[in-house]
Amino acid sequence: MIQRTLVLCKPDATARRLGGEILRRLEGTGLKIVALKMLWMDQARAKRHYAVHEGKPFFDSLIKYITSGPIIAAVFEGENAIAVVRQAMGATDPAKAAPGTVRADLAESIERNLVHGSDAEETAAVEIPIFFSPEEILDYTTE
Repeated sequence: MIQRTLVLCKPDATARRLGGEILRRLEGTGLKIVALKMLWMDQARAKRHYAVHEGKPFFDSLIKYITSGPIIAAVFEGENAIAVVRQAMGATDPAKAAPGTVRADLAESIERNLVHGSDAEETAAVEIPIFFSPEEILDYTTE
C-alpha cells in the first residue's frame, strides 16, 4: 500500500550536520521525497505537533528541545512508507535500536534521537498538514 509519512530531522540532527545523511538513508530504502523544507519550529507548531503528549511530565522539555534549533521536515512516499521509515530509524532509545539503523548508528541518547517519523496512517494524516500545504507536496514518478 502506498503511504505518506512525515519525517523530522530534529535540532540535534541539524546541529550535528546529519540531516543529509538521515535523508539519504531514508531515500535509500526506495521511498521518495515528495516534500522538503527547513524551518525553525515555533511554540505554536510544536504544541500542535506534540499535542498527544500534553500534560505528560516531559512535555515542556520536549517543546523547549524541538524549538531550540532548525529542523528539516520531509514527507516520504512509497510502499508501506510508515513501517519502512520506522524500521530505518530504529527504536526511540538508540541503545535498543537495531544495528544499522539511523538511531543506533548516529543518535546520542533517547532524548537526542535525531529523527521523528509518523507512527500510523492516522498520525501521518494529522502531522503532515502541520508542516506542509497540499500545494507543497509533489506528485511525480521516478525511474
